[in-house]
Amino acid sequence: MSTAITSKLVRYSVSAAAFALAAVAGAGSAFADDSVNTGYFGGVALMGYDTVAYFTEGKAVKGSDEFSYEWLGTPWHFASKEHQEMFMSEPAKYAPQYGGYCAGEVAGSGSVTVNIDPEAFKIIDEKLYLIYDQGNADAFADNATDQIPTADVNWPVVEAKLAVDQPDWDSINNP
Repeated sequence: MSTAITSKLVRYSVSAAAFALAAVAGAGSAFADDSVNTGYFGGVALMGYDTVAYFTEGKAVKGSDEFSYEWLGTPWHFASKEHQEMFMSEPAKYAPQYGGYCAGEVAGSGSVTVNIDPEAFKIIDEKLYLIYDQGNADAFADNATDQIPTADVNWPVVEAKLAVDQPDWDSINNP
């Protein structure tokens, strides 16, 4: 997995008030509640992949801007009107854990890898986890009972670091 991402900055729309509220409420839940991974250049959640399709079709399916919905200040694309409506009715149900960042990286080093592979995913206990590559996705799933609780603990710290307008990637990737 990637260790330091320092050469490129990714801008995130994160509400400081929402983060503070989540922190006060003790929100350790891992669904994408503030920071959303849009990759380096796309500006679209999950690099334009349809998050609902992971659940309904069991595979990565490219979405379309024709079926777009803005959530958490980020556009999400879907392959169909039906998927768009499903997401609109329950976005937290379909949103990837840890803002769509590599779940293995959040668990392993308490940092983030922006560059996930949309085809490398696992659904565990009805939650979507995106990973850097397929080998690491398999390893994450094989060790989910250890990986998920660790990532759940690490995520609020990582998320707080992502909350700044221009993240300090050294700080995020080298806690």
